[in-house]
Amino acid sequence: MNAVEIEEAISELAEQEFDAQAFPYAFLEAFGNKATTIQRLKSGATNKSDLDGVLQTNNIHIKVCPVGEVTQTLIALKESPATARAKAKFVLSTDGVDFEAEDLTSGENVACPFTEFPDHFGFFLPLAGITTVQQIRENAFDIRATSKLNKLYVELLKDNPDWGTSARRPEMNHFMARLIFCFFAEDTDIFDGSGLFTNTIDQMSERDGSNTAAIISEIFRAMNTKSSDRVAGNFRNWADKFPYVNGGLFSGSTEVPNFSKIARSYLIHIGNLDWKRINPDIFGSMIQAVADDDERGALGMHYTSVPNILKVLNPLFLDDLREKLEEAGDNSRKLLNLRNRMARIRVFDPACGSGNFLVIAYKEMRAIEAEINRRRGEPDRRTDIPLTNFRGIELRDFPAEIARLALIIAEFQCDVLYRGQKEALAEFLPLDAMNWITCGNALRLDWLSICPPTGTGVKLHSDDLLETPLDQAQIDFENEGGETYICGNPPYLGYNKQSSSQKADLEAIFSSKTKNWRSLDYISGWFGKFIEISHYGFDAAFVATNSVCQGEHAAILWSIIFNSGTSIFFAVPDFRWANNASNNAVVTVSVIGLSAKDDHSRAIYTDDLKRNVSCINQYLIEGAPVPMAAASRSISGLPHMLLGNMPKDGGNLILSSDEAAELRRDFEDAEQYLYGFFGSQELINGTLRYCLWIGDEDVEIARSIPPIAQRLAGVANMRLASPAKSTRDFADRPHRFKQIQGTATQYTIAVPSVSSERREFLPVDLLSSTNIVSSLAFALYDAPLWNLALIASRLHLVWVATVCGKLETRYRYSNTLGWNTFPLPTLTDKNRTDLTRCAEDILLAREAHFPATIADLYDPEHMPEDLRAAHDRSDEVLERIYIGRRFRNDTERMEKLFELYTQMSSAAPINKTTSQKKA
Repeated sequence: MNAVEIEEAISELAEQEFDAQAFPYAFLEAFGNKATTIQRLKSGATNKSDLDGVLQTNNIHIKVCPVGEVTQTLIALKESPATARAKAKFVLSTDGVDFEAEDLTSGENVACPFTEFPDHFGFFLPLAGITTVQQIRENAFDIRATSKLNKLYVELLKDNPDWGTSARRPEMNHFMARLIFCFFAEDTDIFDGSGLFTNTIDQMSERDGSNTAAIISEIFRAMNTKSSDRVAGNFRNWADKFPYVNGGLFSGSTEVPNFSKIARSYLIHIGNLDWKRINPDIFGSMIQAVADDDERGALGMHYTSVPNILKVLNPLFLDDLREKLEEAGDNSRKLLNLRNRMARIRVFDPACGSGNFLVIAYKEMRAIEAEINRRRGEPDRRTDIPLTNFRGIELRDFPAEIARLALIIAEFQCDVLYRGQKEALAEFLPLDAMNWITCGNALRLDWLSICPPTGTGVKLHSDDLLETPLDQAQIDFENEGGETYICGNPPYLGYNKQSSSQKADLEAIFSSKTKNWRSLDYISGWFGKFIEISHYGFDAAFVATNSVCQGEHAAILWSIIFNSGTSIFFAVPDFRWANNASNNAVVTVSVIGLSAKDDHSRAIYTDDLKRNVSCINQYLIEGAPVPMAAASRSISGLPHMLLGNMPKDGGNLILSSDEAAELRRDFEDAEQYLYGFFGSQELINGTLRYCLWIGDEDVEIARSIPPIAQRLAGVANMRLASPAKSTRDFADRPHRFKQIQGTATQYTIAVPSVSSERREFLPVDLLSSTNIVSSLAFALYDAPLWNLALIASRLHLVWVATVCGKLETRYRYSNTLGWNTFPLPTLTDKNRTDLTRCAEDILLAREAHFPATIADLYDPEHMPEDLRAAHDRSDEVLERIYIGRRFRNDTERMEKLFELYTQMSSAAPINKTTSQKKA
């Protein structure tokens, strides 16, 4: 269950008539406990309570008590020996009137009326296995509001199916934006009278919802009519109470979808929430999921946390503003200069979604400005920072609309915080009609037309600026000498997941720069658009999947960027980015800051620690850009590594262990054609599979074995039916693999093509000559054994992890990028002898734990000590060859490897084999 589903479940529980006996089980069920788990607790099989309550091991101890005894009961639960034995994380007591609970780990507690305990649902989220609890607790209102709005949205579409069509969906989304504004306005005194909007609908509309649409439509009409035109508008008294708002939000059609009794009830419930607590930082990201059918299933998980956003904004420009504030102290002139500078700073997000990067930037800048005003003795001063300096591009109309609304709400909240409610209200309405969020394709629009260097010359405009879709932006004001910072979290789509139009976007940007543009991730387009304008003095920082700094991208994209005169001035390398659900996929991302300025200081941020460096390369490591490219031969003169063999057989040449055993049993002569077959899964998990490996000279004898003949016929038929001519041409040789890269006469060193990032060492194994490596692994045939020690080393793992790229978060091996580019110093005979012994020790340590698989042996939590020691000795031997001692960390390893690679690649072409003696 996700956070929104949990909130909905406990809200329903709080609204039901209190049932003392059923409550503990219903509470646990609301947090995702299965029916079988609840039944075992009810039966007493797993209930360990010693107080006649419900105690779930490792979770919670709950007791319903007589009225008036809630506090005493909570104390008893805390002191209960059973609570301690069961390692319960929470205790909870209630009498149906009051509600108290405590987190036994942190000591935090909740005490509230029973009907209000859903407001604290975030407190209990560890019960559902959700770990990003603090973020949800801080934004509990936003999740509750999103949950309720989603119910209303779905109900309205059910009653008004035409509003769900592509033609009318923008109207539906615009209607929701209007509602959100009204809920916020009535709880923050923007409307004259608390609850004016909700109470008017409650009082004036029929309970069956029949005239609810008409009532709301009349209210919207009033908010689009100036005071001077009210008499002519002939408004009813209840509608005339609403102020003129417009600003594009209430202009245009006032048509409202029809409301059923249920939809009207949902609307009233939503209005009764405390909308003063809305957090525009993240609310927009969640509410946009309401309007997206594909995203609604993950409702409440679509926001970017503030700490992650600040990893972009702080080093991009906010840290510099704070440093200048610190330097200014109480110097009035310096403070004034800083305030004037801030008034001309523009923040531009060309993939803004619902605007959370822009909102955070605005709020952080307002906080700095407020401190300047305090130090200058002007605490009530109106802000000099215009919302129009926070600009964005968003492809979809509803997020673009919500982005502007979120900024409007953020501005009001900041005015209340820093100037007071009275001043904030005096200047809030009517809304400014100017729009600064453009709806369109960011990779096709001219960024300079939306965010020009001087602030003038903007040609895009729209008449009704919160009408959907928001086709253009309308901004026309001077900003001479201002700074522009470009930021955001553009979409990640690999080349094989891009639509034809998205591929066309990249072609338009990169086709004149590289013939390999088809290999680029979609996010590369934002980097490409930035370098077109970076010479205007703009700086940029984007969140990107770490794949952008690995594999092919490192060679293709970054050569274009660096050749444009743009460099990396800060980086936040690989950190894990996850949403709120315990089962939600985790993606590894980086933050990359770009600039064409020569005077920038440069820094790498790791674990929130800043390290000043002289230069940052495309792998986000200190050092000059590396001319990395896939190589056909090893730069270090290492043996030739090949991709394994591809059968292209429809499965006919491959046998399971049981099938192979049956074939041997029935036909003794078949044994000579059965070889072990190893790809990534077989190497790592020890799965036994076999293949038919038949030489040209043996094919007729092999055909005399009926099961083999039948399989060869299957191969021929499959190949003949193939649309690929090269495959059809092989139909007359069904005994052969389609692509044979090589075989061994003695042994093969095999490396899986993909393996888990959890392991501390790359999996590698030694196979006898009676085994065939599949195309899902790489092979060194009859290579010196010390090569295995190289592949199994920490040095090689960090090299592969950095330069080869990853499949999701897993290591993706490459012979041309990982092996052939691996820089190895010239080895002495002793070096090779020592490394050979290291490889033997690793293999012997594994053998001692037979039949454990590589997956078993290299589980980081269960790795045998003797095997770990063998690897540690091997790493020490190898690393001493490089620098005479062990490396301190992976950063030092990579810096040395890049230094050596640069030297070796400049000394000899990387596609030619460099001479190196083999043992």
